[in-house]
Amino acid sequence: MTDTTCHMSISIDGYVAGPKQSFANGLGIRGQELHPWHMGDPRATDADRIANSWLMRPRGAYVMGRNMFGPIRGEWNEPWSGWWGEEPPYHAPVFVLTHYSHKPIEMAGGTTFHFVTDGFKEAYAQAEAAAGDRGIDIAGGASTVRQALIADVIDELTLDLIPVLLGAGERLFEGISAFRFEPTEALNSPLATHIRYRHVTD
Repeated sequence: MTDTTCHMSISIDGYVAGPKQSFANGLGIRGQELHPWHMGDPRATDADRIANSWLMRPRGAYVMGRNMFGPIRGEWNEPWSGWWGEEPPYHAPVFVLTHYSHKPIEMAGGTTFHFVTDGFKEAYAQAEAAAGDRGIDIAGGASTVRQALIADVIDELTLDLIPVLLGAGERLFEGISAFRFEPTEALNSPLATHIRYRHVTD
């Protein structure tokens, strides 16, 4: 069975993005405050670099929500190929959840964005078929991760707990009633506490 991971930075009040996501604020207002640990902050330590290696390890396929892919809402009425430039960091198929059909977008470096209109279960099934034994990553955002938690498909969950209070935005665990994971490793720096969890089977 394909090993499935998820790695999210989260504020201490439970948000993984700020409110009012837009082209100008892709992570929402103040959302960038969740990511200095891997975005060049001089206070970053070896703990942050190790956690970044977890985040960036190659996977065979990815699943993400449309909000993470870009700021366009409704019909695809303008060109958009993601936030990451001509060569996104995925280097593998990425299955994007959307209510509006779109032809696949092939990018440099082996990334192809596929747009799935039949829900999380179908996107995950396509990711499984594409990934083989190389693993799947649930790349975000909050809604997609919640769907993966409800579907109980995540084997390893990594949370970067950031010492900020956002006060509003996208809550990761909104509506989630059970947390079936136990911690296996923790690292800390002035910027974050990185905790790896593994799924607990009954």
